[in-house]
This record gives sequence, C-alpha cells and structure tokens, in this order.
Amino acid sequence: MRRLVAWNLMTLDGYFEGKEPWDLSFHERAWGEELEEFSKQQGAEIGTLLFGRRTYQGMAAYWSSAPDEVAQIAQMMNSLSKAVVSNTLASADWNNTQLLQGDAATAVRSLKAEAGKDIFVFGSAELLWALLDAGLVDEYRLCIAPRLIGAGNPLFKPGSTLQDMDLLESRSLKTGAVLLRYQLRNDKQG
Repeated sequence: MRRLVAWNLMTLDGYFEGKEPWDLSFHERAWGEELEEFSKQQGAEIGTLLFGRRTYQGMAAYWSSAPDEVAQIAQMMNSLSKAVVSNTLASADWNNTQLLQGDAATAVRSLKAEAGKDIFVFGSAELLWALLDAGLVDEYRLCIAPRLIGAGNPLFKPGSTLQDMDLLESRSLKTGAVLLRYQLRNDKQG
C-alpha cells in the first residue's frame, strides 16, 4: 500500500495561506537553496500528487507557466502523475491528471491501494483535514516559516479528533525556517 504524505509550508502561527486566497508571501521567508534541494529530493519520492479543487486550479495555473528561475521544479510538477478530488469539476486538464469524484476518503483509499510510489498532498488543507480524520494520512512534512501573520487560513482546522504524532526529523534552515517530519500514530490509519 502506498503512503499518503502531506507537505505544506506554514507560518509560525499556523497559517498555510494569508487572509486572501493564494496569499503565500510568507514562503519567501523559508525559500532558499536548502528548501529548493529538499523539494527536488522529495520530488523523487512522489508517485502521485493529490489536490483538492482549489489547490489544483491554482497549482495548474502557476506551474503551467512558471518563471524560469523555477524551471526544474516546474518540469517535475508538470510531468508527475496527479489526481484532483472534486465533485464540481467537469474535467482535469493539467498534464497527467485524473479526476476523482465521489467520497474523498473512498477515492483516496483506492488510490493508496494501487502499486507505485507514495502519494503527496501539497496545500489542500480542507481535503487533508478530511483525509486525516479518516485515518488516511501517514506522514506530515512541514516547513515552518519564521513569520507571524496574525490571520489567514489555518492548516489544522479546529474540531477534529485527537491525533498523536511521532517526530521523525527536524532540521533548521539558513533562512530561519524549520523542516519537520511527523508520522501519525493513528489506529484508523490504512
């Protein structure tokens, strides 16, 4: 069975997005040579990228015409196998994307059962919250940017069940950001 790995950048005060949709300006505080290298290494582990609808649409728009300074990562993002969970999209036209409709947990459970490399979720906080609650997330990889923004879209939503995690790795970056890897300790995992 493939693992589901969540990868997100977030602020020190817990937001993965600012007050406005796609306000990711805090990423500047974390980005540098070390995070770029980590992104490339992580790319080699990805079998499928999984997105919710909003993140899929934003990622497709950005990476399809990304600036030259991120050309190597853009090539990886555009060539990887992708899946988008949505009951409102009629099609998913970004290169190598399949549309998953119906119950998100059921669709992702089937995706995990396929042979291949791990499934990675970038962004997609609402989808991730549903998958975490269903016991489908195996690992969280977080980059904590050294910035407080005071308000925005929190990565971890209030009101769900208790989730225990075991720290697998922590690494500080020259930018002041911190990379964290956690494995979920969860009886519902699978």
